[in-house]
Amino acid sequence: MLITFADFAVRDWRPDDAPSLARHGNDRRIWLNMRDAFPYPYTIADAKAFLAFVADMQPRSYFAIAQEDQAIGGIGYTLRHDVERISAEIGYWLGMAFWGRGIMTAALRAVTAYAFGEHPELRRLFAMPYAGSAASVRVLEKAGYRCEGRMRQSAIKDGQIIDQLLYAILRDEIEAGA
Repeated sequence: MLITFADFAVRDWRPDDAPSLARHGNDRRIWLNMRDAFPYPYTIADAKAFLAFVADMQPRSYFAIAQEDQAIGGIGYTLRHDVERISAEIGYWLGMAFWGRGIMTAALRAVTAYAFGEHPELRRLFAMPYAGSAASVRVLEKAGYRCEGRMRQSAIKDGQIIDQLLYAILRDEIEAGA
C-alpha cells in the first residue's frame, strides 16, 4: 500500500523501519495515548517484533506514516469478528516532532477511504481515544468522525482509571461526502 502526499506518505512497514520506529515511538507522551500493547520504553527489539508481526498480517491493515522515507508514525485498523464483522477499530500515533502539521488528519482520511475501499463488507470505522486526548479528538473530528458517546471509567492507563470516547464514521457518510 502506498498513498503519497506533498511531504509524507502512508505505506507498508518495512524491516528497515526498525530504527526510526524505535526512535519516534520511544516517547512517554505517545505511550500515554496508546493501548498498553504499545510498550514504553520502546526499544529496537520492540520495533523488530512489531515489524515481524506486521509482515505476517493478512490482510495488511497496519501502515507506516513516513517522511523522506523515514517512518515517523503508524496508523492501522483492526477488523472485528462475529457480529461486529462489519466494523473495524482504527488507531494511530505520530512522533512528537511532527505534531500540529495536519499529517495525522490527512493520513486518517486516506486510511479511512482505503479501508472502506479494500473491505466491501465494512460499514463502520471507530476509534476510542482517551477522554483527555484533545489532539486525537481534533484529528478524528477534522477527518469526519463523529462522537457517539463517552465510556465512563472504561480503561486504566498509567495506573489511572479513565474515560474513553467513542468516535465513528460510516461508509454511507463517506459515500455521501459528509
